[in-house]
Amino acid sequence: MEQLTKKQHLELYRYLRLTRALEDWIFYICANQNPQKPLIIGKGYLSTGQEATSIGAAYALEKEDWIAQSHRDFGALLIRGLTPRELLLQYFSKETGPTKGRDANVHLGHTGKHVLGFISHMGAMVPVANGVAFAMKYKKKKACILAFFGDGASSQGIVHEAMNYAAVFKLPVVFICNNNRWAISTPLEEQMAIKNVADRGASYGMPGVICDGNKVEEVYQTVLKAVRLAKKGGGPTLVECKTMRMSGHGTHDRAKYVSDQEIASWKKKDPIMHHEKLLKKLGYADEAYFKKIIAEVKSEVEEATQWAKNQADPSIQNQLEDVFARS
Repeated sequence: MEQLTKKQHLELYRYLRLTRALEDWIFYICANQNPQKPLIIGKGYLSTGQEATSIGAAYALEKEDWIAQSHRDFGALLIRGLTPRELLLQYFSKETGPTKGRDANVHLGHTGKHVLGFISHMGAMVPVANGVAFAMKYKKKKACILAFFGDGASSQGIVHEAMNYAAVFKLPVVFICNNNRWAISTPLEEQMAIKNVADRGASYGMPGVICDGNKVEEVYQTVLKAVRLAKKGGGPTLVECKTMRMSGHGTHDRAKYVSDQEIASWKKKDPIMHHEKLLKKLGYADEAYFKKIIAEVKSEVEEATQWAKNQADPSIQNQLEDVFARS
């Protein structure tokens, strides 16, 4: 099993803290802004409590690889090189943001950093990821793509079709199922009769593996193995990361359908708390170091917020740009 170095462990911790700080700030803005003059027009879709899944998975990639994100993958976007400034420009609908102010949410991409633009419909990115993987195989590139989706999206027909297709053609794609137990307000046991999403892998003819989605190092090691298999021509893997969504579906959802007992149980498994305990056990960090990182990321997010707020709003003159591709 691939062992992380001290430097990598500390880097992962900073990504965990930065993602949490950035999303906490987005939640705060959505909850406290003036509804008549909102800074964030859309809603916030957060990965609170499940940051380790997207961070650990994306950390297993190399520069030439791609990701097809879902709506709770800010951690993966940060690892791919997007900055808090860019992500806040997106949420604030600024003209210099990734979607030039046309979206005030998570529907962004960045081809230069190998991030596919996100399609809102759950599961829709999975067959698109297959297209990228097919191109990689056709061009004989030593690269792969991660396709992120949730347990709810796993019930979509296009996801089943995409996994079957990828297995038949041995495409270099790794399917990352972020199983956070709730598809908006539908619990896992009410949308599937099997215990594990990964159990479906065998029916497609690909490995189906399970990892603890709250342990960033375990996610990394599991996904790295799948990435290496894909790049060797071994085809796809279905990786199920078991975690819990510690917030509502979005900032507009108070998640009253989740019991206090379930929330309390999963709070004890918080991915940041887990990694702090691991860093202490390994002798890599102490409380003073944690406080230092918390202060650093807080400052970074606050600076990015002030900067992004002052950028230009979309202009009427530019609204028809990018409607058609230039020949």
